[in-house]
Amino acid sequence: MSGTRTSLAGWLARMGFTDVPRAERELAALGITAGGHPLLTALAQAADPGLALAGLARIAERDDGLTEQLTSDAAFGARLTAVLGVSKALADHLARHPEDTIVLRGQDADRRQDQAAIRAGLLTAVAGAGQADSGDPAARLAAAYRRRVLHLAARDLTGKASVDEVGQELAGIADAVLEAALAIASAELPGDAAPARLAIIAMGKCGARELNYASDVDVIFVAEPAPGSTEEAALKTATKLAAGVIQVCERSTPEGSIFPVDPNLRPEGRQGPLVRTLASHLAYYDRWAKTWEFQALLKARAAAGDLDLGERYVAKVSPLVWQASQRENFVEDVQAMRRRVEATLPKNMAGRELKLGPGGLRDIEFAVQLLQLVHGRADERLRAPATLPALKALADGGYVGRADADDLAGAYRFLRRTEHLLQLFQLRRTHTLPTDPEVLRRLARAMRNSISQNGPVTSPEEAFTEAWRRHAMRVRRLHEKLFYRPLLDAVARLPGDTVRLTPEAARARLEALGYRDPAGALRHIEALTTGVRRRAAIQRTLLPVLLGWFADAAEPDAGLLGFRQVSEALGETPWFLRLLRDETKAAERIAHVLASSRYATGLLLRAPEAVAIFADDAELVPRGVATLRSEMLAAAGRHEADAEQAAVAVRSLRRRELLRVAAARVLGLTGLVETEAALTAITTASLEAVLAATIAKIEIEQRGPLPTRFAVIAMGRYGGHEIGFGSDADVIFVHDPLPGLDADGDRRASEAAQAVGTELRRLLQIPAPDPPLLVDADLRPEGRQGPLVRSLAACRAYYERRAAPWEWQALLRAEFAVGDASLGAEFIEVADRHRYPAGGLSEQAVREIRRIKARVESERIPRGADRALHVKLGPGGLSDVEWTVQLLQLGHAHAVAGLRTTRTLEALDAAVAAGLVEPEDAAALRAAWEFAARIRNAIMLVRGRPGDTLPAKHDEATAVARLLGYKPVVSGNGPGGWSDTLDPAQALEQDYRRTARHARSVMDRLFYG
Repeated sequence: MSGTRTSLAGWLARMGFTDVPRAERELAALGITAGGHPLLTALAQAADPGLALAGLARIAERDDGLTEQLTSDAAFGARLTAVLGVSKALADHLARHPEDTIVLRGQDADRRQDQAAIRAGLLTAVAGAGQADSGDPAARLAAAYRRRVLHLAARDLTGKASVDEVGQELAGIADAVLEAALAIASAELPGDAAPARLAIIAMGKCGARELNYASDVDVIFVAEPAPGSTEEAALKTATKLAAGVIQVCERSTPEGSIFPVDPNLRPEGRQGPLVRTLASHLAYYDRWAKTWEFQALLKARAAAGDLDLGERYVAKVSPLVWQASQRENFVEDVQAMRRRVEATLPKNMAGRELKLGPGGLRDIEFAVQLLQLVHGRADERLRAPATLPALKALADGGYVGRADADDLAGAYRFLRRTEHLLQLFQLRRTHTLPTDPEVLRRLARAMRNSISQNGPVTSPEEAFTEAWRRHAMRVRRLHEKLFYRPLLDAVARLPGDTVRLTPEAARARLEALGYRDPAGALRHIEALTTGVRRRAAIQRTLLPVLLGWFADAAEPDAGLLGFRQVSEALGETPWFLRLLRDETKAAERIAHVLASSRYATGLLLRAPEAVAIFADDAELVPRGVATLRSEMLAAAGRHEADAEQAAVAVRSLRRRELLRVAAARVLGLTGLVETEAALTAITTASLEAVLAATIAKIEIEQRGPLPTRFAVIAMGRYGGHEIGFGSDADVIFVHDPLPGLDADGDRRASEAAQAVGTELRRLLQIPAPDPPLLVDADLRPEGRQGPLVRSLAACRAYYERRAAPWEWQALLRAEFAVGDASLGAEFIEVADRHRYPAGGLSEQAVREIRRIKARVESERIPRGADRALHVKLGPGGLSDVEWTVQLLQLGHAHAVAGLRTTRTLEALDAAVAAGLVEPEDAAALRAAWEFAARIRNAIMLVRGRPGDTLPAKHDEATAVARLLGYKPVVSGNGPGGWSDTLDPAQALEQDYRRTARHARSVMDRLFYG
């Protein structure tokens, strides 16, 4: 006997029983004490043999003949142990109702029951016919529901029903439950209730006949008055019936509840009435519905109640799904849907969410629905409500590659089957893959026929995990597989009769994904991918990904065109092809910059080899002024005999550095302060190098050393280290004749200085491949009416005797830039006496500055422009903040050392520290100034030309907003959390108006008093 026991124990351990002593006890209770019993074979095949045996033991306590039945009917044993090895919930049900094992016996056990028979069976159970128990009909319905689920689960787990068929049958069972629940609710109505027709429309997974074992059932209720009833009275009755249906399905009973019924896909969601008439539904969809609501209607199906009314509803709303593509904002909504698909695709696979996680079910479902919406209007074959039939139709029509569709269908079935197995355990909603090895082992054993091992795998749970990750990784690339690769096939010259996108369908898809010139985009795709050269082969591999990256940015057409131009310029350059093939981050950066910034694209196209900077993070860090000065002086020095060539060399380096700074800004690697500092450094280094070449040229022409010292004083935004991408270099040129010169010598010194100033400006602006550096000297004494270069003595005399208060104000930004440093310091000493006047400004000077500010506001904003959106001169813009701070500097800098700075925000901070400005007021001014400065930079980056007003064109405004970080916001009202799109351009405008309005109120108090 001991040997037999040892033999049985060893067999149990080998077959996967984790608690062998308990298994021996439970087998003994079933009368099995030795190996070789036929029931042991069935148990060994169960996903969790211990769980199956525990369930059998519990059922056998209520059914003395169970062991004999299992022994004599091997098929019954296989079905029962398959169910019990997966589902504790169904074991609980059979422990309460052992008689329900009848559905697992006989020929009908492997057959799908007719839908009419399922409905009739549930209605009979509700009526209590032939039952002594006259208790809660909802409990009887719950028990009958579980009996039907038991029958289906056995067929599912023994391979008699596919994943597709399981979803269909679960939806059919749900329909029958809704019908029976409606019968219960009808019986509970008061006797004087008005007659009403009520149709229950299945939505979501139930509507598409792809339901889970444990899922909400999404519904919409539609009602009409029955003969002899008013609409108001009928709606009252129908609302009670609808609420009753929900309550019956969710009611807690000794048999458990059935499933939650979710009516929130109805018009207006939770805020709308539970029941509407058909006319009311149609009126809502005509006037108010959003794209996601039409997307949801794709799955609408008459499920229960008045089926004639339900079919009328479906017939009326179904066409609306395919008219959605003609609605305003459809393209933006579709893009938001696509972003919703791709938003769950992080760089790692840490998530274990089967439904909503990366590479999960929702990714596939949303992608398929998006393509249906884009192409289904023109192709009725695509109007299938369920995911797998729709995916097949997309492949048959050439909208998706057939191999890709097969891969995705396989992944979808694997994920759905995994979800089913997890939910069967407790018949509860769950979509999270656990980490418990025992659960993973149960899943692996249940899906052993669906798992192919790649490489060395030592356990069933490892095999399952590897298969799950493999499928999820495939789905992670679905944006490429489903959206973009067929676009390449559409323009390819492929042999054979391969089905692919028609040109019309390809254009429709590109347009829906945000390309405004889809025909042009197809031409670019064809040009990039045609041919047998290595470059075309690499482009064919990379373009599907690039097209998605372009579509994610504000201007995909510009991105694709720019990429084509760069590719053609670099041709077969080996390092460029390696960069595209091997450096994913670099390729993504290139795509984002090309599709976001015409300014950066223009700089790149002047020297396409500069794309190399995108591969190295260090290459996208702006250079300091010392590094730039050294490199630019060396470049100019290599052309000491030719000032123009020296200037061209310096401007080439300047263009390279501008691209570096622009790319870093577009990619979000630098902020406003770093950008302004970098642009200021580039300007200073460029001026210094070209000034050296200019002086050398003038000295050669004059055959001797310059008879005067020469300095460039930075003014305006340049002096404040606040240069933007569209800024000129505001300067004052000053010179000082060398000591000991007579009157004629002073004249020659002045002429030489004028020649240097004039030639410096010319060299920085001569026609060349690289952008000019515009030098604006209009802030000099007497402005344009005065000489370009003044002597230090003349400047001193002018500021002491003739300068207006606004000119003292301009000196607040004065800072030595390049040239003779000692002369620059002497000029700054002169400036200090006037910009920081002892005792502050006089009342008359304050009034004059206020008068000029008001005049600037009224005269310099272009006629017809929206003043509130002029970020430089409009209310709350840059000028308001700067003039407010500068008035404080003029009045108090003589006493407050911190105010003696050329930088706006530093001076503002000093004013707060000195108690001149309240912190909250300073915060409002700072926010407005920074916001306006960022907007000006974004306008230049997007358009490639400067602008001071938020763009009136919606496309440009959107591009500016996107560059500033505004993204379409997805609210959570629609299915899967997707809903309306908040327009980035509108959000930017609203934010700026609010910020500027706040700053203006502060400015009015501090500046005008």
